Amino acid sequence: MSGQNTGSAQRRKPGGTGGFGGAGGRRRQGGPSEKPKNFRGFWGKLAGYSRHYLPIVITALAMAIIGTVFQIVGPNKLKEMTNEIMKGLSPGGAIDFSAVGGIGLLLVVLYTASAAINFIQSFMVATATQKVARNMRTDISKKINRLPLRYFDRSSFGDVMSRVTNDVDTVGITLNETLGSLVIAVTMFFGSIIMMFYNNVILALVAISSSIIGFAIMGIIMGRSQKYFVAQQRDLGVANGHVEEIYSGHNVVKVYNGGKEAKRVFEEVNQDLYTSGWKSQFLSGMMTPFMQFIGNFGYVAVCVAGAALAMDGAISFGVIVAFMMYIRLFTQPLSELAQALRDLQRTAAAGERVFEFLDEEELSDESGKQAALPADARGGVEFRNVRFGYTPDKTIIHNFSATVEPGQKVAIVGPTGAGKTTMVNLLMRFYELDGGEILLDGVPLSSMPRQKVHEQFGMVLQDTWIFEGTVKENIVYCKEGVSDEQVAAACKAVGVHHFIRTLPQGYDTPLNDKANLSQGQKQLITIARAMVQNAPMLILDEATSSVDTRTEQLIQDAMDKLTVGRTSFVIAHRLSTIKNADMILVMKDGDIIESGSHKGLLAQGGFYAGLYNSQFGA
Repeated sequence: MSGQNTGSAQRRKPGGTGGFGGAGGRRRQGGPSEKPKNFRGFWGKLAGYSRHYLPIVITALAMAIIGTVFQIVGPNKLKEMTNEIMKGLSPGGAIDFSAVGGIGLLLVVLYTASAAINFIQSFMVATATQKVARNMRTDISKKINRLPLRYFDRSSFGDVMSRVTNDVDTVGITLNETLGSLVIAVTMFFGSIIMMFYNNVILALVAISSSIIGFAIMGIIMGRSQKYFVAQQRDLGVANGHVEEIYSGHNVVKVYNGGKEAKRVFEEVNQDLYTSGWKSQFLSGMMTPFMQFIGNFGYVAVCVAGAALAMDGAISFGVIVAFMMYIRLFTQPLSELAQALRDLQRTAAAGERVFEFLDEEELSDESGKQAALPADARGGVEFRNVRFGYTPDKTIIHNFSATVEPGQKVAIVGPTGAGKTTMVNLLMRFYELDGGEILLDGVPLSSMPRQKVHEQFGMVLQDTWIFEGTVKENIVYCKEGVSDEQVAAACKAVGVHHFIRTLPQGYDTPLNDKANLSQGQKQLITIARAMVQNAPMLILDEATSSVDTRTEQLIQDAMDKLTVGRTSFVIAHRLSTIKNADMILVMKDGDIIESGSHKGLLAQGGFYAGLYNSQFGA
């Protein structure tokens, strides 16, 4: 296969994201957010995707505006209450308690209504955004089943999982926390400006000017700190990559006494991370006290200017009280707006990755394919001038032709990269051919739905797969109507029944990918799974490579019984396991160079004989 295979590992880039701070991990607060490719385009696409929930979201945002307006009106009413009280403090004056009580009751109604409206809108936004996130996860799950294996050849599983979990969660959580906050902040910001100018133009200019000076200084600090946040994330990636590399190769480091060198490199990386982290966190930590300083500075400026205007009789004391509250309502949304914009950038970047995945090219629609195997299908397979390449510019199966009679046991051997596993993948229609045809009992596979093709095969791979469930559930796996006796019979055939009986709960013992089973025991369970499936054809891809010699013989005997009357394809590097094959296909560089029985190929003294003698001697 010219060095290619369907499970090719993804190369980790320098300063990789493996480990604790990888791309799939939680983002650090204050760190730089990934920039989207098309910010406006994403929000348009998201609006179209969420069109069923847009009325709910728009209604909720309108309610957020109304609730915020009630809060903005409050200080103006408090001004009137203060003026009523000040009348009573003047010589000969009296407090109109009925007026004060009426204003107080109105304030209670305004603030209560604002709180209730904001609660309802928060509930509505949370419901809508989480339903959007749920739909995204559902669509991604469905999409995975419709993607060709070519996509996974060029995409790491970690990247796909990150899109399903982190990116979708980022979209859902950020929208939930940001949409309402953004609308409230914008309404609060402009509403407070309008109310300040409504009450007094001079004080409004004083309040805004003092705040703008403070935010200009804060902007300079944030601009200088950004490069340290970038450096911190870069150094964190380097540190995590180094730690992952050393711990994954811990045994090699120990054997070659590389501990001192690994420690020296880590100390350098750690020092760089400390420096950039300290600078970024120090400057970031200055934001909160500086925001407090801006607010206090605004209070002082308004008090001084307001006192001068009040002494001249230009304003009442109630105006100063209202402005003290409006300054807080004016400065608070600015920081929230900055945070919301950063969150929206991050959401757009994550959402683009989700939509990129959903827009990937899918497998062709096969709803119109009705071809089926004949009722007397026996399992005959014909490869007719098959041509294939994982990429269009590199063909690795050039002109493969072979005929397999029903019930034959066919072994496919050859050096690494010869195309053995690729041929099996093509037989299963995991990939589409670039040329030629594969026929099953005379029916072209391309004319049959993929699901019908898959139903004809049982498969045991070199890499075992144990999912979270009981031993019995792992063996039965999606096969309906399987009795306990059938499960036990399959396990006895592969020699794993006794071992399962020794487990704490026997066949009901829970397993997962971290179960304390040897690789050979896991392989035996997967072989029993193939037996229970009882498909008419069988594919064994290095199925006995992880077991000892004695267990291998037990499995071999069981396979001989299993393959009776079934067409089976065996990929093997250990040539001792395929001596009894009806036909051996010897592949090299994507072509069949020899074919025949074990004894016949040895007698020829060709390529197969060389492979066999290299393992067992002349």
